[in-house]
Amino acid sequence: MNPLLSIKGTIISGFILTIILTLIIADGAIPIEAEGYLRWFHYLSGITWIGLLYYFNFVQVPAMAQATADKDPGPAAIGKYVAPLALLWFRWGAVVTWVTGAAYLAHHGQFVAAFTLAGGYSTVIGTGAWLGTIMFFNVWVLIWPNQQKVLGLVEATDEEKAKAKKIALLASRTNTVLSIPMLLFMGASHHPGLTM
Repeated sequence: MNPLLSIKGTIISGFILTIILTLIIADGAIPIEAEGYLRWFHYLSGITWIGLLYYFNFVQVPAMAQATADKDPGPAAIGKYVAPLALLWFRWGAVVTWVTGAAYLAHHGQFVAAFTLAGGYSTVIGTGAWLGTIMFFNVWVLIWPNQQKVLGLVEATDEEKAKAKKIALLASRTNTVLSIPMLLFMGASHHPGLTM
């Protein structure tokens, strides 16, 4: 069976390839360094989260507008099959990204310093962490509950759906705006040439 024919097989294959390459490069020993793995999981989940954020804003929202005008198959195909699955990966990508980022900061004794913007590295990484935290809040408190109404996963009147659609869109667009400086500050914290 070809593992690339399922998403589970594809993900497992990626982890197996990672182990093999690590063993080759490290001469048969897998380095046990929590910091590196935390950062890797943070990046991996962050790419999933932000990638889907960009997909929603750059692809799905414009496609839904066009599909609304086309009654065959119309927006139902996206709303019924694509959006719920994309939102599943989106919201849990946000959780893993935030948790691994917080764990990384805690591992370095920087959690409080980052969130209080205590100066130097802490201010730079903390700015990124605060932007990410606001984005995480938007996902779970504004986007997901309202998307459930829009997609019919939660009962709502047409008026409630229209309001929910606007709230979810604006929260998603806000996250897109916040993601741009967030990525700069996260990267700048580990590259002295970019540090503010």
